[in-house]
Amino acid sequence: MSNQTDPAPPPRKKGGFLKKALVALILLGAGVGGTYAAFASGMIGGPGKKEPAEPQLVLKGEKDPYARASKEGKDAAPETVFGQGGNKYRTAYFNFSEDFTSNLRDGASLIQLSLAASTQRDGRVLMWLAEHETAVRSRILVEIAATDEVDVTSPGGKERLQKRLTKAVNEVLTAHEGFGGVDNIYFRSFIVQ
Repeated sequence: MSNQTDPAPPPRKKGGFLKKALVALILLGAGVGGTYAAFASGMIGGPGKKEPAEPQLVLKGEKDPYARASKEGKDAAPETVFGQGGNKYRTAYFNFSEDFTSNLRDGASLIQLSLAASTQRDGRVLMWLAEHETAVRSRILVEIAATDEVDVTSPGGKERLQKRLTKAVNEVLTAHEGFGGVDNIYFRSFIVQ
């Protein structure tokens, strides 16, 4: 027999497991951090996907995220087709359910108005008008009663009344919802007796 010594075992790699564990920990941290960043920025669900606090302007042809449900079947309205010119935002209207009748200030005359409100913002403004119609109607009647008979007989007076009514409606909506959004009030009928 020869006097041979057993060959020495191969040298052991130092830190093999530790390196693998460290790489795995770094990759896990990057994955968790990336997922959190995606949620926080709103890329996927999470707190970043909050609805805007104020109603947003709606471009013509763009879908209104708060649009009222449309009728289906034979009572369905045809799809709206917008023109190419004019304002780039669509205008939606709210028709008040009943006419407004009031005395005029310092006179014996009565006024009867049928009104509509317009907005270029999303459907929340129309929802708020419907929700708070009683409060809005009350404020409109106060404004009408504070109007002189002379004002309602002139075009300039009618325009001033229109602006006052628009401001009043926005004040009511702001008090109840935090934002107005009505662009104008329109006279659908206007009778002074």
